[in-house]
Amino acid sequence: METIKWLNDTIVWGIPMLILMLGTGLYLTFKTKAVIFTRFGTVLANTLKTVLRKPKEIQAGTITPFQAVCTALAGTVGTGNIVGVAVAISVGGPGAIFWMWTSAVLGMVTKYAETTLALAYREKNAKGDYVGGPMYYISKGLGYPKLAYFFCLLTAFASIGGGNIVQANAVAGSLQDAVSIPALASGLLLAFFVALVVVGGIKRIASVAEKLIPIMSMIYTGAAIFILILQRNQIPSALATILTDAFTGTAAIGGFTGASFMYAARIGVARGVFTNEAGLGSAPIAHSTADTDHPARQGCWGAFEVFFDTIIMCTITALVIIISGTWKDASIDGTEMSNRAFSAVIPGGEYIISIGIVLFAFATTIAWYYYSEKAIEYIAGQKAILIYRFFYIGSLIYGAVAAVDVVWEISDLFNGLMAIPNLIALIGLVGPLVALTEDFFADPVTIRPKDQSYASFLRIRSSKNKE
Repeated sequence: METIKWLNDTIVWGIPMLILMLGTGLYLTFKTKAVIFTRFGTVLANTLKTVLRKPKEIQAGTITPFQAVCTALAGTVGTGNIVGVAVAISVGGPGAIFWMWTSAVLGMVTKYAETTLALAYREKNAKGDYVGGPMYYISKGLGYPKLAYFFCLLTAFASIGGGNIVQANAVAGSLQDAVSIPALASGLLLAFFVALVVVGGIKRIASVAEKLIPIMSMIYTGAAIFILILQRNQIPSALATILTDAFTGTAAIGGFTGASFMYAARIGVARGVFTNEAGLGSAPIAHSTADTDHPARQGCWGAFEVFFDTIIMCTITALVIIISGTWKDASIDGTEMSNRAFSAVIPGGEYIISIGIVLFAFATTIAWYYYSEKAIEYIAGQKAILIYRFFYIGSLIYGAVAAVDVVWEISDLFNGLMAIPNLIALIGLVGPLVALTEDFFADPVTIRPKDQSYASFLRIRSSKNKE
């Protein structure tokens, strides 16, 4: 455990990773002329305004763009927004939230980039389904198949860490705290229901996510906003605390042991990446199955995903926790901290948190299973998937009974390692990204033929954009 923590603090999530993660976002923002922000209205027009539109028909081997983003959101919205935010504040202080915001703003561009490239380089597998993600643009775009295999290997490990045992641990902790259900029982139940869904593949996963994520997001955000309305007079001071502590660190308060500026930045960026997955390359695996006419159109969904997940949901969670003062009690973990913050204002608020964590974590677990399945399929083919499925589902039981600090450190380790080959690819493929971006935003209204080839854009090397 101490070795993993040292690796996270000094190497995997040390200064070099912070520079790589934030620097990649800045570089992509510059090369795309910050189009995600200057044309944010267009981004919203291609996301929120299209949610209620039902497509007349979709291509074989695909799912709807909304199902794709719900599947991707299933992998991000949930434990990170509730428990992850509480953990960030409890160990890094309120200032960690500022760095979470920073990683999210730049992450919007990063997620746009990786989603766009995933759609551009996707292909069909033996079943006739579209498959894509970093392993495809690393291999086909950069021309480094070994790095693609390495990414897939890290994805499988990260799925067990962040997409599996952390979720099971959060479910077990929440149910034990709220209704005294033993952790082992929670793990067994979660494993059973996850198994029922994942055997149905992406179609069933997307169908569950499409129904679960919007409903639970509205319930959770509605409850949090209600609390903030009641305590609106304290919001300015909470925001001031976040901004001040981001650059000065947090002094010891009550049971809180204090946190330095550097530690707040490390925790904030790590938790931010955990909540929105920007830079990891996981969500584009789901996005690449979307039925869309242009890679950059689905890229808009990627950017919106980060905005909704971190800028909106994580912020309201953070404000509720900071205003409640529960973060100063070092004797409670992230789940209990969130429970107490909500129940202090809403009678039975702990049940909202518990139900939210259970359903969000369930959605996250099935989404990450899909990511890892595609990674295993890329490495070893269809035959290896069944063996991995048993291992993945069994790991949920371990996660439910493991110590909370252990599962979060494991998650941070593999998330950080997974991001490295993906970020390298995003920098190396900036040429095709810029070409696709310019083509789409020049005429975002016109719907292109869905069988249109973008091969000419993919042949553009990054050197042509360095003039």
